[in-house]
Amino acid sequence: MTTPLIELHEVTRRYDEGPPALNDVSLSIAPGEAVAILGPSGSGKSTLLNLVAGLDRPSAGTVTVDGVRVDQLGEAASAKYRRARIGLVFQFFNLLDDLTVADNVMLPAQLAGMSRGTAERRATELLGRLGVDRHAAAYPGRLSGGERQRVAVARALMNKPALLLADEPTGALDTASGEDVMRLLTELHADGQTVVLVTHDLVLAERCATRTVQLLDGRVATDTALEVLR
Repeated sequence: MTTPLIELHEVTRRYDEGPPALNDVSLSIAPGEAVAILGPSGSGKSTLLNLVAGLDRPSAGTVTVDGVRVDQLGEAASAKYRRARIGLVFQFFNLLDDLTVADNVMLPAQLAGMSRGTAERRATELLGRLGVDRHAAAYPGRLSGGERQRVAVARALMNKPALLLADEPTGALDTASGEDVMRLLTELHADGQTVVLVTHDLVLAERCATRTVQLLDGRVATDTALEVLR
């Protein structure tokens, strides 16, 4: 039996005296899966993503990712964990406007101690693979939304993470750019990358995911296997 890449066991997260953001959630995700986390605003989607990324800690329960008990990590260890094991893609790209595209992509590798020469080769490879190598010397502000999201994905893949986490990756894009990013995520999954998406977009989920997990009021309401549309 395959060891889960992600395992949440009886996870609850409370922020105040109101209802918990996550309430006794248990969830396993295997290596190579593409899972879309769906649900209305306030259902716990972003909280779940933050717990897996080590950006937040549960109030109760355990979070294990790639053999690491993420819920037990301190701040410095959490940052090291993200650099080594997690690629993060955000709705609004989070690129640094004063760095070139190539330097944005290389940043995670340099923070992890990779030599500049090795980082440059890896960045060139990724930018070429994602079709934005011609923009390597440009600044992000000169790129379209779809191009900036491709650069953000390249940056997320820089350290060869076990897991790619994408938070509303098409939410800030026009229809054509959104289609572009959907194809990219589908291709990455086909190549073996484990992907977890948080999205409101049912089309994105149906196109890119092999499984959907619907959250409602902080609990798992449905967990459904899909046939991916190619």
